[in-house]
Formats: sequence, structure tokens, C-alpha cells
Amino acid sequence: MSLRLKRIGFLALLAVFIIILFSANYHCALAQEKDGKTAPKTEKSIMPLVTFVEIGSVNCIPCRAMQPIMKEVEEEYKGQVKIVFHDVWTPKGKMDAAKYNIRVIPTQVFLDKNGKEYFRHEGYFPKEGVVQVIKMQGVK
Repeated sequence: MSLRLKRIGFLALLAVFIIILFSANYHCALAQEKDGKTAPKTEKSIMPLVTFVEIGSVNCIPCRAMQPIMKEVEEEYKGQVKIVFHDVWTPKGKMDAAKYNIRVIPTQVFLDKNGKEYFRHEGYFPKEGVVQVIKMQGVK
């Protein structure tokens, strides 16, 4: 077998291994979230109706403008909306950006109570727009 074919075979095997590794870690993390082991315990352990995922960076001006909006939504709709922030300029954040197929920051991804994406917005998103989107899932 030529050296070139051996290299191609090695790279293919490495790619399969990486895919399996990340897939296993992702499914393990999902299982832990479902078990409630990674989520902080609350008094009633209420499942949020919406998960508001903000993908951006602390060094991005429009992303920083989203921070107060996220904080207000989290306080006003406590227990109904879960806020998650991923900084794409960190190693973990880069993986999260790839997971959500992010093209620009900031990007807001809204997940229903089953974890399925039901809405996405790219760029700065005013609070009124965020509130309209979360109310689509019965948030009051």
C-alpha cells in the first residue's frame, strides 16, 4: 500500500474517532441535563418553557448590548425562561458555535421545552422582540 493511501486511511480513521468521541460527549451531556445532575437544583425543579441561547462574545459591542436584555428577561420570566450564554472566542464556545451553525455574532437561538429550536435571530435583538419570541411558547 502506498504511503499516500496509508495517510488517507489514517486521517479517515481519526475523523471517525473524533466524531464518535464528540457524539458520545454530547449525548452524555444531554443525559446528565435530563437527569438534572448538571442543572442547578431549584425549589420546585421547574422545567423552563424556553431556553434562550445567546451566542456571542464579551468582546463584541452588539453582544455586550445584549447582556442587560438577557439579565432582564431572566429576572422577569424566572422559572419560565432559561438563559445560556456561549462566548465563541473560548474553546468551549467555539464548539457551541459549531453545534448551532453560527454565522455571525450575536445570534440568539430559542429552544422549546423539548430542546428543539423554534426561532433564531442574528444580530442585536431588542427586548421587545425577545419577549415576543418567548411568548410564542406560552411564557407569561
